[in-house]
Amino acid sequence: MQNKKLTQGFKAKSLRTSLAIIMAASGSVAVQAGPTITYGDEGFLTLNYELQIWSQYRDFRSADNSGDSFDTFLRRNRFTVLGQYNDYVGFYAQLEASGDSRFGDDDRSVFFRDAYITLDWDDARRFIGGRFKNTFSRENLEACLEPLTLDRSIIAYTPFGGTRDTGVAMWGNLADAKFQYRVMVSDGREGGNVPKDTPRVTGRVHYSAFDPEYSYGYRGTYLGTQRVLTFGAAYDFQADAVYANLPGRADPKDYSAWTVDVFYEEPMESGTLTLSGAYFDYSVDGALNGDELLVDNTVTPNAEMDAYYVKGGWLFPQPIGIGRLQLFARHEASDYDRNDPFFDQTTNAVGANYYLDGQQLKLTFEYADVSFDEEHPSINSLRDYKQATLGFQMLF
Repeated sequence: MQNKKLTQGFKAKSLRTSLAIIMAASGSVAVQAGPTITYGDEGFLTLNYELQIWSQYRDFRSADNSGDSFDTFLRRNRFTVLGQYNDYVGFYAQLEASGDSRFGDDDRSVFFRDAYITLDWDDARRFIGGRFKNTFSRENLEACLEPLTLDRSIIAYTPFGGTRDTGVAMWGNLADAKFQYRVMVSDGREGGNVPKDTPRVTGRVHYSAFDPEYSYGYRGTYLGTQRVLTFGAAYDFQADAVYANLPGRADPKDYSAWTVDVFYEEPMESGTLTLSGAYFDYSVDGALNGDELLVDNTVTPNAEMDAYYVKGGWLFPQPIGIGRLQLFARHEASDYDRNDPFFDQTTNAVGANYYLDGQQLKLTFEYADVSFDEEHPSINSLRDYKQATLGFQMLF
């Protein structure tokens, strides 16, 4: 009786719709769900397991070792629990031990990558609270288990909070989901080197000209099941986030960032074309390009950076062998605002996805060529290199 009173005025959703919304909020795959346990009249709980295994060749071993390296590791190794408490309150928790065996680091610790609660009043007013994907860039919001290329780039990660942050968000769809808005208030940068403990505020909007993208998360490709043209823009801000003079605890600077992006997918008889691109501008108001003795070196270099990417793919319409083949290419460039020129770089990559059972069972190969505007004289990770990766993905 109490639950019925609480749910008056809320829009009831089917189990399938609820599941899709929760998983999309995490950026997780929502194509197919694992075993589901029902709870009472309205609740349910679903279990998923997600694994990516990569074998990777790179022509340097470490920052100070120029020898070739070959490494097989678990890029992602996740167990998720998600569901609905009732018609309007949902939940999601994700345990992960990512990067296990990478560079010889075995037995990685398991941690909660996501843990949050959702509350859906109606399609125009939805809420998320906990630790979840920050709502800044499209590529970060694209499900990492449903990308077009091998993986997302570091240029899509915000400097503070990375891919996730802890806080609350309000978001929703308007005009039959042609328009979507998001506002997030989160922790942002914290710690002893932060001038003031101020909240981080992020806003994002998008417009879908064709089929709507109505979830909190996006996909890197819809595999020809939708015709999509979406334009997005976002702004990120935290006041007094960085000291320009760290030893003197003086001259605080604000953090701000903005991005614009576009995604296009067109299914045709001859195949499916996918195109995507974005531009990023990150700034801490020059706090990283002052006197080296004063700069806060704990701040990630991409806090002062302009960058962009463009990527495209072609999915063949008919199976080739036992699966479907999708070719892709990516170009990205980044320009860091630093006193030295050694971080500015360009990446060109080509590869292919071979879908044995959609995203549930997939092989991916990517070859990447990374070049720096000016190579560092001694640090191998800041010198030109080539990388080849073979990945296997299984989702259950």
